[in-house]
Amino acid sequence: MKFSAAAETKLLRNRANPQAVPGRILTVMGRKWLTRLFAAASGILAAAAAVAVATALAGALTGVPSPLISVGNRTIDMAPPALKDFAIKQFGTADKPILLASVAVVIVLVAAVAGVIGIRRPAAALGITALLGLVALGAAVTDRTATASTGLVVLPSLVAIAVSMGALAWLLTTLNRRSGDSGRWLAPHPEDDLPSGFERRRFLVAAMATGTVVVAGGAVTRLVSGSAAAASRADIRFPRPASPSGPVPRGTKVGLRGVSPYLTANADFYRIDTNLQVPDVPADTWTLRIHGRVDSELELSYEDLLNERLIERRITLTCVSNEVGGELAGNATWIGVPLKDLLDRAGIQPGADALRSVSVDDFTIGTPVEAVMDGRDAMIAIAMNGEPLPLEHGFPARMVVPGLYGYVSATKWLTEIEVTRFADFTAYWTERDWAAEAPIKTASRIDVPRSFQTLSADAVRAGGVAWAQTTGVEKVEVRVDEGQWQQVTLGTQDTLDTWRQWSWQWDDATPGLHTLTVRATDKSGQTQTSERVTPRPDGATGWHSVQFTVE
Repeated sequence: MKFSAAAETKLLRNRANPQAVPGRILTVMGRKWLTRLFAAASGILAAAAAVAVATALAGALTGVPSPLISVGNRTIDMAPPALKDFAIKQFGTADKPILLASVAVVIVLVAAVAGVIGIRRPAAALGITALLGLVALGAAVTDRTATASTGLVVLPSLVAIAVSMGALAWLLTTLNRRSGDSGRWLAPHPEDDLPSGFERRRFLVAAMATGTVVVAGGAVTRLVSGSAAAASRADIRFPRPASPSGPVPRGTKVGLRGVSPYLTANADFYRIDTNLQVPDVPADTWTLRIHGRVDSELELSYEDLLNERLIERRITLTCVSNEVGGELAGNATWIGVPLKDLLDRAGIQPGADALRSVSVDDFTIGTPVEAVMDGRDAMIAIAMNGEPLPLEHGFPARMVVPGLYGYVSATKWLTEIEVTRFADFTAYWTERDWAAEAPIKTASRIDVPRSFQTLSADAVRAGGVAWAQTTGVEKVEVRVDEGQWQQVTLGTQDTLDTWRQWSWQWDDATPGLHTLTVRATDKSGQTQTSERVTPRPDGATGWHSVQFTVE
């Protein structure tokens, strides 16, 4: 076969460099993806700079959440009840970090897409960026956790819009060339998608400058993130309670490794609320107003609370979202002012059956008046486990009502109590289809062994906790597989409002896979029902079981 001179020359060139043809294809493809990568990075950098600057500005202002927090807060308030239930069930106390991370991921993805679109359509990219900023602005305006004026609340979002659009416009100009006559951005070369006017040095300068803004914003945020509440908390010294709880009785702890500590450390105590950012409420500016269907309104400062009669009580709290066998329960020592004392002084008028309590961020809870006035140790708590309330657990003051799930009793960052009627209002969670009244149900839990754990036949010991607030736990029983119920060893009872530890040893354990089930009976003779019910609308029921292997 004969070739022309030109064909023969081309053939020889390709034989000498067989990668030449595919190499050109790869180069073109590489240019395309490199350009898109630069564009996506531009969008992300611009968004990061906006978030960093806005967060730093919000941190320097009192009562102003950052745009990221506001978007998260509005997501919480607008989420369907089923989605909230799913988040708490799947993630527990990690639901807030996961929500914030999800918001950040969405911002990154939208910003990256805007950057890529900006290669050919810069105006569209800037429009997407502006729209993202307007979403944050709308969230800020409607954020119930904001306590500053509207003008201050929207300022971080407005700055974020300006920074993001300015940074993106600058970065995009380095990825596009302009026509000298019209001043318009020109499209990239149609063959390789790489702008002929692209200068890597200009892009790197713009990217480094934008990155510096991100770093500076983060540094400023750290500098201004000090909490006025934390500073005021550090100076608090509360007097000795007039009615102390006394020492924990001997025998309360069963001495089995893995069983929940009798008293839950503050750092380990569960936290379920709607706040992505803990309210910053200094004690010296805090007040509590008691009003509504009362004879005399009361307004108390934090100093007034310290001068009231204080009681100290160990009380177990439980979240209504706690699944059977869940860990959303804890036992702590609380110091506070008896709520009954304050309501007696205010004078409850006939017909009132509810307390509408409000936190500093306008979160509302409805509590039955009867549950506060029937002699139980309901209180306005100011201390937890011997120290002022932690910020995340309600400092300066919160409600604690034994025997009621937290969503109808345990208002944190409390600032207002209105004596009213259930017929006249709906609280935050009752608006979302939870029951208006929700006494805690008797429950028991297996802490050890854990599910799917393997144990030797001579070391099968089980243990956990059980609770029946205001009534008390009378006995706890376990059974292996479908065998007979056997009573366990109970720790000494402290009070009717605290949980009891329990332990049990299987002396004649047999090899194989087994199921251990637990149930509790309260002092009124009522035994936990076996019927498995989800937490909504007023708390879960059912027996807790674990599977383990004996070898």
